[in-house]
Amino acid sequence: MITVLVVEDNPVAADAHRNYVERVPGFTVAGVVHSGRDALRFLDANPVDLVLLDLYLPDTHGLEVVRALRAAGRTADVITVTSARDLAVVRAAVSAGVVQYLLKPFTFAGLRNKLDGYAKFRDRVSGRREVAGQAEVDEAFGALRGSEGLALPKGMSGQTLDAVRAAVCAAGDGLSAGAAADVVGVSRVTARRYLEYLADNGLAVRKPQYGTVGRPEVWYRWARPCAPGR
Repeated sequence: MITVLVVEDNPVAADAHRNYVERVPGFTVAGVVHSGRDALRFLDANPVDLVLLDLYLPDTHGLEVVRALRAAGRTADVITVTSARDLAVVRAAVSAGVVQYLLKPFTFAGLRNKLDGYAKFRDRVSGRREVAGQAEVDEAFGALRGSEGLALPKGMSGQTLDAVRAAVCAAGDGLSAGAAADVVGVSRVTARRYLEYLADNGLAVRKPQYGTVGRPEVWYRWARPCAPGR
């Protein structure tokens, strides 16, 4: 479960943000505060994974809160929720280490998209290991942009790619294009196209599976440990 601190000076907006976060599976609100000072105090006593941070606070600017967190060695990630449209503020937020920037007013769907992307990012960078290649790094950063980070060729869909990816992960030791087609509900040719795409981008590895007769069949195995539920 990803724990979230909501920092918003407007009580009505703060309550709405809390309700939005609690509606997204995998997230829980650890606390709600209304000032930068209270945010830092809360984080001193209650480390959280993510801070949903308004920039215009009554006692300080939200980016000063971020800088104070980093100076204190706090590793909580930050998503800003703000009406600030000045590109200088956007650049400053990136420099301070903000992972997402969400403009007010926003809908539940808008926040859910950001939180889902953040959850995917955490999933991809969890654990102590080396990445399989550049494509895996691009995929992780792409999750924060609300995409998978890989530019899909024409005719390929992110939804089908997710389904094939999940099938490969669930297979453990690997599976063939025919098996993937049965799991996902697509043709063998389509399944092989997506499997080859994953392999070409370093996310899956090919291995020959030898039978009793004929040429060996190509099986595909995920190139890294799969997180639960993926």
